[in-house]
Amino acid sequence: MADNLSDTLKKLKITAVDRTEDSLEGCLDCLLQALAQNNMETSEKIQGSGILQLFASLLIPQSACTAKVANIIAEVAKNEFMRIPCVDAGLISPLVQLLNSKDQEVLLQTGRALGNICYDSHSLQAQLINMGVIPTLVKLLGIHCQNAALTEMCLVAFGNLAELESSKEQFASTNIAEELVKLFKKQIEHDKREMIFEVLAPLAENDAIKLQLVEAGLVECLLEIVQQKVDSDKEDDIAELKTASDLMVLLLLGDESMQKLFEGGKGNVFQRVLSWIPSNNHQLQLAGALAIANFARNDGNCIHMVDNGIVEKLMDLLDRHVEEGNVTVQHAALSALRNLAIPVVNKAKMLSAGVTEAVLKFLKSEMPPVQFKLLGTLRMLIDAQEAAEQLGKNVKLVERLVEWCEAKDHAGVMGESNRLLSALIRHSKSKDVIKTIVQSGGIKHLVTMATSEHVIMQNEALVALALIAALELGTAEKDLESAKLVQILHKLLADERSAPEIKYNSMVLICALMGSESLHKEVQDLAFLDVISKLRSHENKSVAQQASLTEQRLTVES
Repeated sequence: MADNLSDTLKKLKITAVDRTEDSLEGCLDCLLQALAQNNMETSEKIQGSGILQLFASLLIPQSACTAKVANIIAEVAKNEFMRIPCVDAGLISPLVQLLNSKDQEVLLQTGRALGNICYDSHSLQAQLINMGVIPTLVKLLGIHCQNAALTEMCLVAFGNLAELESSKEQFASTNIAEELVKLFKKQIEHDKREMIFEVLAPLAENDAIKLQLVEAGLVECLLEIVQQKVDSDKEDDIAELKTASDLMVLLLLGDESMQKLFEGGKGNVFQRVLSWIPSNNHQLQLAGALAIANFARNDGNCIHMVDNGIVEKLMDLLDRHVEEGNVTVQHAALSALRNLAIPVVNKAKMLSAGVTEAVLKFLKSEMPPVQFKLLGTLRMLIDAQEAAEQLGKNVKLVERLVEWCEAKDHAGVMGESNRLLSALIRHSKSKDVIKTIVQSGGIKHLVTMATSEHVIMQNEALVALALIAALELGTAEKDLESAKLVQILHKLLADERSAPEIKYNSMVLICALMGSESLHKEVQDLAFLDVISKLRSHENKSVAQQASLTEQRLTVES
């Protein structure tokens, strides 16, 4: 065979130049046969023979041999070591040109060849995108949708190209959404639908394409799949139900597509999604709760949903997952409640519906994503003094918060715990709450929070500490001292990078600390007057005024 192959390659070199179609075709058939028997060895021989360079000139639309040449390229490019030689031989450009052919076999082999050469190479795939293959392939899908092999080739290409961010804009300028939905509606086989799903998922990450898919009727297809598969226990059906409901949630991440599907809370899609929440299927419960969290991204939607009883549905769902519950469902339902609690008018309604009690059942959770959403939901709800006071006197909650303030491996949980501790003090302005937090060891965390890299958190901490100093200085004195609060305030005031509001609140806090003998002594020892007198000429008027007041206070007290 080796000798035959060498003869074929020599003969091919001559016929490629002479363009004798019959001899050429015979040589190409021999090569394809050899590749079918031993692809790797034959590919090595082809590379060594220098024949690849001749292939570029054979890839011409009017030749009867073009499909076979493209097929040989597709076969050799299955081997990783042949891909760069194919590129170096200048095969990409003539192959891309052939995508305009009318011949279905040429199109199929060309698509395979390009796919194999560019397999796993983002730079080569980006080159194809720049050469404009996306609109061409979308057009081909529309024209040849009856040809199963060509359709599959297009889908594989889309799946690879859609992974690249640079492709999304080009896809958005075609009618890909319409073509894929049309194709999807015709598919009965699970495998074929799965191929389309693999293209839809990366494309649906783009907001413009999300809206196009919604307008093309994808959502109706997804809802139909959910309805068909919900009671099945077949593995394929369970997988398809998950894919369809996940994609549904993804479509709701776009603002325009979400609002279009909400339809003022009267839309068929919104109503169907609502019916998923009380379902017995965990995947649907999860998708339903995530969908509600996505619908709850503006005040109008949130107010409408709370007024129409969504909170009770979510609390019932949470109740079913308290003991040994599904963590993803817990996380999703808490996310939805947190978002719903953002509009001011919803807070009191949600409190009286018993949301805090429902959420507190998850205090014992050891899962950081659940802890994070639980904290966020509570923080959103406690703007009202009464609620903040009630929660702030809950020793179990405060002790858990203090524990989570040390969750160094989970920055989100740590940050939210600190912010909730501070919020309990700021909104309740209650001596009892402060005492509970002092007794649970929370003071040092608030002092550390004042050094956060986030100005909003620094500020929240300073305001809470000023309230502690004003209302319960005696109780907190020792903890403030051992947390080195005075030294931290000195640093914040001396640091030119500190925001104006940080400087202002630090000075308010210094004045409040004067009531403690030991803290007062620390202030005197650190020569605060030098730092504060410089701030009298600060460009921010409030800072400058507070600096004058603080300087007077310190001078009198000294």
